[in-house]
Amino acid sequence: MMKDGLPAAAGWRIEIQIHPSDIRKRVRYLFLNRFQVTLLSVVALLYLLTLALAVALAPGVIGGFMNRQEYYALAGERGRQGERLQALVRQLDHLHSRAQRLGFGVSKVLLAYALPRTTAPRTGPVEVAEALPDSIYAGVIQQGDRLNARISEQLRQIDSALSRVQGFEKANQDRVRTTPSICPLRGELVLTSSFRSRRSPFTKQLEFHSGLDFAAPLGTPVHATADGVVAFAGRFPMGQNVTWWRYGNMIVIRNGDLFVTLFGNCDQLQVRPGQTIKRGDVLGTVGSSGWSISPHLYYEVRKRDAEGEPRPVDPLMYILDRRWPNEERLLFGGRNVPPPNSYEFLPKSLGR
Repeated sequence: MMKDGLPAAAGWRIEIQIHPSDIRKRVRYLFLNRFQVTLLSVVALLYLLTLALAVALAPGVIGGFMNRQEYYALAGERGRQGERLQALVRQLDHLHSRAQRLGFGVSKVLLAYALPRTTAPRTGPVEVAEALPDSIYAGVIQQGDRLNARISEQLRQIDSALSRVQGFEKANQDRVRTTPSICPLRGELVLTSSFRSRRSPFTKQLEFHSGLDFAAPLGTPVHATADGVVAFAGRFPMGQNVTWWRYGNMIVIRNGDLFVTLFGNCDQLQVRPGQTIKRGDVLGTVGSSGWSISPHLYYEVRKRDAEGEPRPVDPLMYILDRRWPNEERLLFGGRNVPPPNSYEFLPKSLGR
């Protein structure tokens, strides 16, 4: 700007003219002083710097976002794999329980045949689990490894025991047929009294119960538990022995040279002395004869000792087709017999 032919001291400014394409419209003017030009320049510079910074940081930001998404995806996959791992360990635990039940069943067979329950020692190196990296599932993996090792050992012992059982049965087929091995009753039944000392419901005296009492409906068929010959069928005379008279209608079977089985408190008797029977044959029906307060079957198993005397043994260890509560005790004390003065000896007329 000029004033009286000299430069203006107030400073300079920029004039911007905007000419429309239509000449009939007026021209627009925009005036910017030094301060405004400086301010716009600073704003533009800051914008350019921000844009340059954004361009420089964009790869890292995008990469971080992608890594975060990948982390969430991996965390989700880890959770799914962890759930699957826990499900597999639960299956291993179920297999472990089944292997225990199978092993117990095989041990009962060994006990019934009086075979030793010891197993052959392990051969070869013992596998040692490798150290696991730190993980929230390390404990679950270790539990799975332990269960897997136990199952493998159980199956090894079961296989060894089954081999011995098969060898014994092949060499002693008569012994297999005459060894009691099934429940004398089928279908629904209740074990009301076991092989133990108890107080008599009639005399109220403490006595040893040498067999099992099975509560069952009147008329339920009673089956032979092993091959044998009927030694007695009927009611034992009270004048000869009151104890055996109390068992009411009774069947006594001589099972080979080692066992004697007794079935008491029956209703109907469907066999006669001297008759040869097979395992599973119907001997009679459940009744309430003799000393009885309700329909039930008295079942007793006697095994001859070294002198040939039939002594009571726990019949539960000779019932291989059923499971009973707390029957694991049989593996520790099932071969024990009660003291001679705690039970009634078997009369010779009853198959002794």
